[in-house]
Amino acid sequence: MHANIVPGFFLRDKWSRDNVWQRWVRRGLLTLSAVLACFLIYLLVTNSTMVSAPKPAASGSMDAADATISKFTFTQTKGDTVQWQVQAQEARLFERDKRAMLQVVAVTLFGQRGKELTVTGDEGTLDTETKNFMLANRSEPLVIRTESGYVIYTNHLAWTDQTREMRTQDPVRIVGHGLEVTGRGLLGHLDREEFEVLEDVHVDLAPAS
Repeated sequence: MHANIVPGFFLRDKWSRDNVWQRWVRRGLLTLSAVLACFLIYLLVTNSTMVSAPKPAASGSMDAADATISKFTFTQTKGDTVQWQVQAQEARLFERDKRAMLQVVAVTLFGQRGKELTVTGDEGTLDTETKNFMLANRSEPLVIRTESGYVIYTNHLAWTDQTREMRTQDPVRIVGHGLEVTGRGLLGHLDREEFEVLEDVHVDLAPAS
């Protein structure tokens, strides 16, 4: 009987080990299959996102604009009187924002006696609803020339159409009629033909040209 027991135990033990090994192999294969499936799903989702997601348009880019106009001109009138005119080499119009982004801009403002002043800038923004606009230069100051003989230099200029005032908070330099005025901030009342330097005002004799 001893000879019959040992082989039976040996066979059962071998079958048990084989069965455990097979379960381990199956589990390993299932785990590997699950990992591969997850990896494939990740690749599919990533590729789909990369293909379908559009690249965000740069701020103020051509693609974001509703229209682009070369040789743009905008004239503001009151009755038969021209109040001011904006000309730009290029304008990008954004209808939802009621805004026009301007490049290489020239503005002419008219007062009670006709043309009052002109200013040119590298770029500007026009609110097509309120008719307010802003001008700025990228490097050199803006140059504002008045018909009364003064030249105003500043980095930024904002026009409020309702009050017909121009304003800046930047440093200002005014030259004309033998004087040089410097300071910070400017408020200009076009209808009264008055320009006021707001802070830190210095007045000197202008050097002879």
